[in-house]
Amino acid sequence: MRIAMISEHADPLAAIGGVDAGGQNVHVAALSSALAARGHTVVVHTRRTSPGQPEQAPMGPGVTVDYIPAGPAAPVPKDGLVPYMPDFARILRERWRRERPDVVHAHFWMSGQAALAAARDVPVVLTYHALGTVKRRWQGAADTSPPHRVGTERTIGRRADAIVATCGDEVRELAAMGVPPERVSVVPCGVDLDRFRPAPPDPVQVSRWWYGPRTGGRILCLARLVPRKGVDTVIQALRRLPGAQLLVAGGDPGDGELARLRALTAMHGLAGRVRLVGSVARPDVPALMRSADVVVTVPWYEPFGIVAIEAMACGVPVVASAVGGHLDTVAGWGVLVPPRRPRALARALGELLDSPERREELGQAGARRARRRYGWARVAERTEAVYTQVISGRTVRLEASGC
Repeated sequence: MRIAMISEHADPLAAIGGVDAGGQNVHVAALSSALAARGHTVVVHTRRTSPGQPEQAPMGPGVTVDYIPAGPAAPVPKDGLVPYMPDFARILRERWRRERPDVVHAHFWMSGQAALAAARDVPVVLTYHALGTVKRRWQGAADTSPPHRVGTERTIGRRADAIVATCGDEVRELAAMGVPPERVSVVPCGVDLDRFRPAPPDPVQVSRWWYGPRTGGRILCLARLVPRKGVDTVIQALRRLPGAQLLVAGGDPGDGELARLRALTAMHGLAGRVRLVGSVARPDVPALMRSADVVVTVPWYEPFGIVAIEAMACGVPVVASAVGGHLDTVAGWGVLVPPRRPRALARALGELLDSPERREELGQAGARRARRRYGWARVAERTEAVYTQVISGRTVRLEASGC
């Protein structure tokens, strides 16, 4: 089938770790490639962010990235993209007049809005990736989303032919929004099991990323540097972990959050034990994860949490906040802690760092779970089943047991 992916702000070819470049980019890229491997043709439509970008760029066999000239050819924060969505939808409609896709899969609420405006007689599948109701609950006045986001999410949820939720927690949120439950299927995000797999730490990579000999343990935090990712909680927890090192991967030199975290590190006298290395090239991430004793990911809220399953797939133990997708992926195979609780996080990390046997046990258990449940081939197969259902005009709900 001909599949149109819409990912208005998350370019699957972008470097990961910037403010608006994270899990959705990885998800769209990997899902598109896995669907192409099943014999489908995939075009990913995303917004042009540079004058030098071509109209189209190959991403891999069977997958093309189509850059839509909506708004300035420059980076724009995703919350500022609303005014450009009508043009985005108009250009999509023009593209699809020339070559009609069999199904459209929109990622994020603005992509859903554009897809529904452009698709006309083409079935639309929607994955939210994050919900405005949850963001507003946790961020309050700091939420920069457009005021109409929550209402629009309700509307597009009722209009889309099918919703693909990534975890059980999202299903509950969608039901509270009034999205018809019979149109919601649960398909988790996935992990590249060829790249993210257990292997001994590479000594070259260890010396590249970490200071000197291992003393109190090596803790890795890989995240977009925005406040809700909870990196400040990890830095505060480090005060209670003598000798431990923390490496924070993500962010760009001009990010305000990066400057805030550096100031917090200095204020607590941790500059010698914390490295903020900025964005890390995607091919380097598996070796970086395997170089750590534990990976920590403690956002205030998390629609799914790709970092956790990637670390699990590498056989590295995970400490995660007990929110969102982590409740499906990490519970029972890692350690869950309350969000924004540095002392609880320090206790959990300390217990793991003091017990090589427990780290090994959790690492092996996480790797087994990732192999069984989260390979992209399995995720693509389940996503294809949703497409087949909406194309045929029927919806057979895929239950959360797949998580």
